[in-house]
Amino acid sequence: MRIGIITSPHGIKGEVKVFPSTDDPERFLQVKDVVVETAKGRQTMQIQGTKYFKNMVILKLSGINSMNEAELFRNADILIHRSQSAPLEEGHYFIVDLIGLEVYEKERHVGTVTDFLQTGANNVYVVTKEDGKELLLPDIPDCILKVDIEENRLEIYILPGLED
Repeated sequence: MRIGIITSPHGIKGEVKVFPSTDDPERFLQVKDVVVETAKGRQTMQIQGTKYFKNMVILKLSGINSMNEAELFRNADILIHRSQSAPLEEGHYFIVDLIGLEVYEKERHVGTVTDFLQTGANNVYVVTKEDGKELLLPDIPDCILKVDIEENRLEIYILPGLED
């Protein structure tokens, strides 16, 4: 699960600036090992130091000891194992678990969840219908009736006007 993206080196000692993609940037203080994913592959690194500056997290990762080495990790994802993730409240789900759910309105198969957008007002499920068109469903109780991760099923009601 991604918790951040390395944006750039920070200083000359190999620290990196990370844009947090987690709801709780304090997670970086609780995690000791992370997986860093670049275009060349993945490697496990230890977090040796964590600081915060504005909306960014400054990390010192094992194996990165200079600005030049840190530059090689620009745009890399910082991942953790699911076992390291914070427990979710009832009715909350990891986005990775929502992608791929089969979508049904009553017993009619509508399509598959292909994306989940986090917006300012309410979140939106992006459903790719069987004809290839996209259907945007707001994450509100009137539309999203039941999420069943174990059954890989999302039960919905399409409000009038959403399919037009």
